[in-house]
Amino acid sequence: MRHVIGDIDVEYTMAGATGTDAVPVVFIHGLAEDRRSWSSILPSMADDRLYAYDLRGHGGTTVGDADGTLAQLGGDLIGFLEQVSGPAVVVGFSLGGAVALWAAAHRRDLMSKVIVLGTSSIVGRGAADFYATRIAQARDTSSTEFRAGMRDDTAAAIITATDRIDEITQIRLDAVGDGRGYVNAARAMASLRLEPLTPALADIALHVDVVGAAADAFCPVKAAQIILDALGDSTYYEVPAAGHLMNVDNPTAVTSVLQTILFGKD
Repeated sequence: MRHVIGDIDVEYTMAGATGTDAVPVVFIHGLAEDRRSWSSILPSMADDRLYAYDLRGHGGTTVGDADGTLAQLGGDLIGFLEQVSGPAVVVGFSLGGAVALWAAAHRRDLMSKVIVLGTSSIVGRGAADFYATRIAQARDTSSTEFRAGMRDDTAAAIITATDRIDEITQIRLDAVGDGRGYVNAARAMASLRLEPLTPALADIALHVDVVGAAADAFCPVKAAQIILDALGDSTYYEVPAAGHLMNVDNPTAVTSVLQTILFGKD
């Protein structure tokens, strides 16, 4: 499905229940992914009204007049909530989590709950340098350097499903396309080096559930703790036997955590 939001055509999947009593839940993927990253999670939540959309310049969504800011990506989410899903539970992974937190700090009225997985509100010098390297390489996403870098990044984010590294790498390369959306999003994340999202978290006047993966080398427990310390109302959950790409490594545990948060199911 497609919907024009501002300067972009947003492609999204709608699944699950369609009744008026169904809880709307919006899923936001991470950098170098698209809505397919939630494909192992959505079938188990069929009682809800589910939306998974492609971020600006990822998957089937156009890049528009991208300005490399988290504010613009957060504005895209606000537009989706206003025009497509209505007020909803928002679930964001990594980059998607940062987008969700930014939007929650600015439009709490559009969200009943926020769940962030593998998310950071600030990046260090090493991460900023990493983004700079990938941004330079992504000017030609067909290059050996970029493709090898994407495989290295994927391998570093998976600890259990190691037999799927090449498969997941190709899915991520497909999601990136010509690279303009990747560059835009990477610039937004790199900006958290000098302009952290952390101070804005105090403005989030609703409960936030923070989910980490036990072996996440990209957004470790320390990153989750920074978010938890800055929030007024939050709960932490941990996914075992998983690296950063927890939906790949341990989708069953991720689903269990989400069901516990949303429905109190064990």
